[in-house]
Amino acid sequence: MESRLDGCGLDVALEVVGGKWKPLVIYHLRGEPRRFGELRRLIGGISEKVLIQQLRELTNDGVIVRRDYQEVPPRVDYIMTDLGRTLAEALKPLCDWGESHRSQVIGLRSATG
Repeated sequence: MESRLDGCGLDVALEVVGGKWKPLVIYHLRGEPRRFGELRRLIGGISEKVLIQQLRELTNDGVIVRRDYQEVPPRVDYIMTDLGRTLAEALKPLCDWGESHRSQVIGLRSATG
């Protein structure tokens, strides 16, 4: 698969945040560290396998860090990096747009389907 990282800045951003679940993971990690189970409950509808994959990709892209406390029982959480915080800020206007236009989008979708 050809990488789009050589394209415009939007290509780079979409490579990192692309997909249905990554923006929601970023949204829920923006304020504080979260454990895996907590993220899964907050996001809702995401499978364990997909969440693991999305967390791994966001970690590889430097957006989040997986912290393993080396304890028994195991304790692991995920926290936003400085790079991730800048991405969360970039996504905030999109979140605001969704909040402002929620009822209009719902109305249009219910009228057409």
